[in-house]
Amino acid sequence: MSFGLVTVPINVQSATEDHSIHFRQYHVADGGRVRYRKVCELEDREVPQEEIGKGYELSKTQVIPITDEDLSNLPLPTAKAIEIDAFVPLESIDPIRIAEGYYLQPAGQVAAKPYKLRVQALSRSSKVAVAKYAWSGRERLGLLRVRDEALVLHAMRWEDEIRDPAELLPPPVDVSEEEIEGALALMDTMTVDELVGEEFQDRYTEAMAQIIEAKREEKPLPEPPEPEQPAQVLDLMAALNASVQQAKHSRGEPAGEAQVHELPKAKKKAAAKKQTARKKTTGRRPRSA
Repeated sequence: MSFGLVTVPINVQSATEDHSIHFRQYHVADGGRVRYRKVCELEDREVPQEEIGKGYELSKTQVIPITDEDLSNLPLPTAKAIEIDAFVPLESIDPIRIAEGYYLQPAGQVAAKPYKLRVQALSRSSKVAVAKYAWSGRERLGLLRVRDEALVLHAMRWEDEIRDPAELLPPPVDVSEEEIEGALALMDTMTVDELVGEEFQDRYTEAMAQIIEAKREEKPLPEPPEPEQPAQVLDLMAALNASVQQAKHSRGEPAGEAQVHELPKAKKKAAAKKQTARKKTTGRRPRSA
């Protein structure tokens, strides 16, 4: 990892763990494992891993072989190094561009001091570093930050990899200030200091483990909970108020009295106009022929 003239030898370690339950394909008739075999199309035989190479398909009949040595000697500065290009405030980066993370481990005692220098400088600056590096067949953009005295490298998506959401937006609608205030009240009720607790646990994996355990012990499968049917929202403010009360109840807080809201002024005026028009129509005399 290079920063100006300072170079820090590092090892890249995964910063996350996969706790998902993985499945295998098997033959339903006899339970045999179904595997994928690598077969050469020309010889029609299975090929061992040591005979398999990688290459670029120039045409249907021509493949340009690329070896591991070719990849390690790319004419690219970031082929073997993470080069820091700039420092920016974290809030200036759209979270949609931030992908998976990796820990950067100092490689040996020689890296200890420059590694710690980088950690302390980043921590005091309240900024993150933007870097470039080559990984998985392409040059990537990366974000460097500090987590518990360790450097974390996040892969980043290039700007042209982010879709423009304009084509996905709903048709124009009007939202009243009262409705916005109701939504903010619900957000305040659901605000937490940190992401801890049962509601932030992987319930899907737990449910799948129950299914597997029941099948292993040849017991009845656990009953699924009754899904809540989403109600059609006819009164947005009433739905927001009810959501606030429900959120308070789930946290054990006193719900208090339900908020009573009036119709927006525009609706009240429209209703008044209709009532006035109805009175005029009732009191009007029929014209003589």
